[in-house]
Amino acid sequence: MSAVLEAQALEKRYGSDVAALRGVSLAVEDGELLAIVGPSGSGKSTLLHVLGTLERPSAGTIRIDGHEASTLSARSLAALRASAIGFVFQQFFLLDGRSALDNVADGLLYGGRPLGERRARAEEALVRVGLAHRLEHRPNQLSGGEQQRVAVARSIVGEPRILFADEPTGNLDTVSGQAVVDLLRELNRGGTTVIVITHDRELALELPRRVELRDGLVELDTAA
Repeated sequence: MSAVLEAQALEKRYGSDVAALRGVSLAVEDGELLAIVGPSGSGKSTLLHVLGTLERPSAGTIRIDGHEASTLSARSLAALRASAIGFVFQQFFLLDGRSALDNVADGLLYGGRPLGERRARAEEALVRVGLAHRLEHRPNQLSGGEQQRVAVARSIVGEPRILFADEPTGNLDTVSGQAVVDLLRELNRGGTTVIVITHDRELALELPRRVELRDGLVELDTAA
């Protein structure tokens, strides 16, 4: 395997007083499934934003899918996110007035694909997450677990190399949450690199690799 994501000596400062990341180095191999875990204030959300190129680090370097993200323009970073990175958040961020199919198809808008292709690929993604029978349902007609599956489908419709899942079970009951974890495992078996960001140590312990953050530093990495 080769690293699909490499971070070296990442720092992120807000103003002169707050250091959210204080020299984090991390390599993620293609096809890995891992958890980044830590309590509130540990820096894990900041690390998600930096690794996912949503924020630039104050210092350090990031390589994603062979690209030196630290030196890319904002436009090039957006293109990299569109082609290589998918996000699933605790909040589902679905549009109430649109069907599951169109919510997922909207994930391909940046690529400029025609509507027919976007909807065809959205249907494939929804079938993949077990929602073939919910294509035309709107979010208010879906359970919480089904809404999270729609969000997962939207994140994978562009076939990203890396999927970041930020507290993906946080708004779900135990049964629905376990179903989402099982889905992430299935996507990983299909070749997607999956990085789960969570404060839930029980969830983290279920995954093959665990990176523990505290006070902006890596305290434990079970792959090290």
